[in-house]
Amino acid sequence: MATNKNAQIRYKALDKCFSNFYKAFYIDDLIKYCSDVLTEYYVKETTVSRRQIFDDIEFMRSEAGFDAPIESYKDGKKAFYRYSDSEFSILKSPLNPSELDSLNEAMETLSRINNLPGFDWVNTMQAKLNSGINQSQNQRQIISFEDNEFLKGIELLNPLYHHIANTQTLDIKYCGFRSSKENIFNISPYYLKQYNSRWFLFGYNHQINKIQNLALDRIVDIQLSKTSFKICEIDFREYFEDIIGVSNDESKQTVDVKIELSENIIPYISSKPIHGSQKIKENILHLQVKLNYELEALILSYGENMSVLEPKELILIIKDRVNKIKIAN
Repeated sequence: MATNKNAQIRYKALDKCFSNFYKAFYIDDLIKYCSDVLTEYYVKETTVSRRQIFDDIEFMRSEAGFDAPIESYKDGKKAFYRYSDSEFSILKSPLNPSELDSLNEAMETLSRINNLPGFDWVNTMQAKLNSGINQSQNQRQIISFEDNEFLKGIELLNPLYHHIANTQTLDIKYCGFRSSKENIFNISPYYLKQYNSRWFLFGYNHQINKIQNLALDRIVDIQLSKTSFKICEIDFREYFEDIIGVSNDESKQTVDVKIELSENIIPYISSKPIHGSQKIKENILHLQVKLNYELEALILSYGENMSVLEPKELILIIKDRVNKIKIAN
């Protein structure tokens, strides 16, 4: 399995090189790039041999592989490699027989664990895999998922997962939403969470001595740090219990939030609770949460269908934000 995973990572890395028509990739460049990608993925020094790269090129060119139009172009005594078709990418190609076999094996394994406690997510995963297999075999698409294929930072998920698992402190170059300036944060990474179709990293910031969350799509670069890792003392199952979203000001206390609901959204809110503390009595939504940006954004997203009754602080915040909304003539 590890060997097969290595191969898939190398093919993707080579695909990026062959698709780049602004840079010439010679064999040594291909070796270095693939080695760097594998090193970042496994968080340990990994080197690819020259023979392996040539074998990969041969496989990618074959019908059993991707039927990729890889050409070698002479440049003096050396040669660089590139696709002859600038529109080609293995990511646009249908799955080959080997990949379909691997997917079907994965499906069989998943089917054996989908009834185990804590594995309810497997049903969604199986549906996604089946959808992908059907599309690869040119069958009619019968399901779609809310995935953002243009989401930045998604490629950082696996490296960050390994950094967390290996308790490695990081220097993270970061550009926040409200800043055009890049900062470098010294972070002991602890936890990854998805919210509202975006991914966030939670970790201990050694410069400000507290937990910080960083949006993956705002991370510019990640480097290993020499700072000693600070052991995590937080139970993240409890960390998110008192909030909606990802913003948790630990100095704040939870408050009783009361929101009047319009009749037409009560069934929707009832069937899709917005928080674990939710209770609906008649047409009043009761929440026990901390006030944060995500709560405000959620309320505003429902427009006239929600009217905040308590607390007074939240009423004033929502009024202020509504008054700042600019509507074009």
